[in-house]
Amino acid sequence: MPVFGNDFTANYRILVSRGNSRPEADLYLFNLPNPIPTFPLHLQSGDSEPIVDLKNLLDGVYDRAAYNYIIDYTQQPSPTLSETETT
Repeated sequence: MPVFGNDFTANYRILVSRGNSRPEADLYLFNLPNPIPTFPLHLQSGDSEPIVDLKNLLDGVYDRAAYNYIIDYTQQPSPTLSETETT
């Protein structure tokens, strides 16, 4: 997804756009093995913004869905990861 004025490179992005300030948005970039950044989530004007810990949410889904019994981690992922992403 192109972002104007963005000269940073990252494989993963979180874009949060508040309805009252569009088209401006907050962009959170990260790569593997960096942690997924937390970010405030705008609800309605005047509401306090909860901090979203996406990694914690994904970890909970992973545990409840028992993916560790389904995914064979001895196999190479597809698409393959770069050397820096596997460390």
